[in-house]
Amino acid sequence: MKLQTLSLLALLLCTSVPAGAAKKQTYTNPVINVSAPDPTVLRDNDGTYWLYATENTRNVPIYRSDDLVDWKLVGTAFTDETRPQMVPDGGIWAPDIQKIGDKYVLYYSKSRWGGEWECGVGVAVADRPQGPFTDKGKLFISKEIDVQNSIDPFFIEDNGHKYLFWGSFRGIYGIELSDDGLSLRSGAQKVRIAGTLTEGTNIIRHGDYYYLLGSAGSCCEGERSTYRVVMARSKDLFGPYEDRYGKPALDNGFSLMMERSPEVIGPGHNANFVTDDLGNWWMLYHGFDAADPDAGRKVYLDKIVWGADGWPAVDGGKPSVEAARPVIRKR
Repeated sequence: MKLQTLSLLALLLCTSVPAGAAKKQTYTNPVINVSAPDPTVLRDNDGTYWLYATENTRNVPIYRSDDLVDWKLVGTAFTDETRPQMVPDGGIWAPDIQKIGDKYVLYYSKSRWGGEWECGVGVAVADRPQGPFTDKGKLFISKEIDVQNSIDPFFIEDNGHKYLFWGSFRGIYGIELSDDGLSLRSGAQKVRIAGTLTEGTNIIRHGDYYYLLGSAGSCCEGERSTYRVVMARSKDLFGPYEDRYGKPALDNGFSLMMERSPEVIGPGHNANFVTDDLGNWWMLYHGFDAADPDAGRKVYLDKIVWGADGWPAVDGGKPSVEAARPVIRKR
């Protein structure tokens, strides 16, 4: 979701890691010290991590990292000439990056503030994670699929089938996609899986459960933001999801996973979880730096621990300031 357009050249200068910089055993948050909201991340076959974000940097910024900590802006997914036009005056929000077959597939929202029936979800493809991406157009517009505020797409493949989940404070829905992931499966019907508490959907399968993560509260009000990460779980992809106490997600039953700290306001809209080379799970998400809230939503990193009760957690339930680095082996 858009705050302001930043200079691509300035970002390239301020997010580069100095050559030869010594690697510490710990890292400090934020790991991207400029506004890059609603991150999504993919680890490629060569071990490289790629992160994409809402276009506070116009045309969707692409960051690259070898270690999940040191990120460099390498370009944008689109140009002014190639950017999606399905909502002509809208911004590109909350992308979701996936690798399907040999293609890099970028799902995205196109919207403008207040345009909850005109917004929608589209898809673009590339041969390389750094692009260039070719827009394949819309999957649907809110008024066509009859879901108000159809933004924040999330892709998951399960038991050989491909699905898209989406929604923002008007219900969370899922629907099956075609085999290539570039269109809705013919005859597929949407299914509602959660109520009106959340946006920024992610679903992680772990053990016997699917964990539905979302963000509740206000995302974008700086010091007044109330964003936080919440969760529910189910033994079936399409639910029923419930919180720790058995309250259905369809009735807004979600348990708290992460909330604000003295250093970070409004942590939320996490990326899909990724792993390091020891199999540890990590979560990237955005938040406002309490020391500089006018700088927008920066990107933070925290380790996920799976508790004895099966639920995911971060240490203390709040963003870390300094923590042990992910373990990445040279390839």
